[in-house]
Amino acid sequence: QVQLQESGPGLVKPSQTLSLTCTVSGDSITTSGSYWTWIRQPPGKGLEWMGAIGFSGSIYYSPSLKSRTSISRDLSKNQFTLQLRSVTPEDTGVYYCVRDLDYSFSWGQGTQVTVSS
Repeated sequence: QVQLQESGPGLVKPSQTLSLTCTVSGDSITTSGSYWTWIRQPPGKGLEWMGAIGFSGSIYYSPSLKSRTSISRDLSKNQFTLQLRSVTPEDTGVYYCVRDLDYSFSWGQGTQVTVSS
């Protein structure tokens, strides 16, 4: 029932900021117990949890990315966003938005992001 859709640029230049938006339908991002999460997968590598924003507005970041990551939400649009600053080619990969609800996970289809000059 819930659907998540990532959107944003597919190509970003090194040193710039990647901005992605996840649009949610079929559920509210304020649903009790829900955590709205960003996960990425570099080519040939495993999944990496980046961070999440919870139903109450609490925000959590991966320690390795915290210094250059921001997650926020727009309640009027039922959207949440990711900003990743100072990107490098190592940030290339598929980026997913995910709903974690009582440890049940719903995934967006993912969006390819390439960092290249």
